[in-house]
Amino acid sequence: MKKFLEEFKAFAMRGNVMDLAVGVIVGGAFSGITNSLINDILNPILGMFAGDNVGLTESLAFRLPGGGKLLLGSFISAVLNFLVMAFVVFCLVKALNRLSQKKEKEAASPPPPPGPSAEEKLLTEIRDLLKEKP
Repeated sequence: MKKFLEEFKAFAMRGNVMDLAVGVIVGGAFSGITNSLINDILNPILGMFAGDNVGLTESLAFRLPGGGKLLLGSFISAVLNFLVMAFVVFCLVKALNRLSQKKEKEAASPPPPPGPSAEEKLLTEIRDLLKEKP
């Protein structure tokens, strides 16, 4: 059991798992922001075009003969929420890819070849002096 817990600890403390946990937490918080954007700002504006001032969710709710409701406005709100989230994630991934490509290009460029060492310079001078002698 102790070995199992040690393996779990090693797994949970790896960088990828911690990054994923941070991503999930930030994503949950951002989801609240997009829900508010859709429900509190966009839906009332779209509801004005649908005919009443109550919002898109309430204005596009139809009663069915069996007593239920067809909540078309809620579905449209969910689609808008998805599109906003997908756009933001797309922009983040694109920015991260651009950064990683810059780092790869910097790492891929080979360093300039080293100049001749002091010993090589001295040997070159000696060779040149020997060539000058008859």
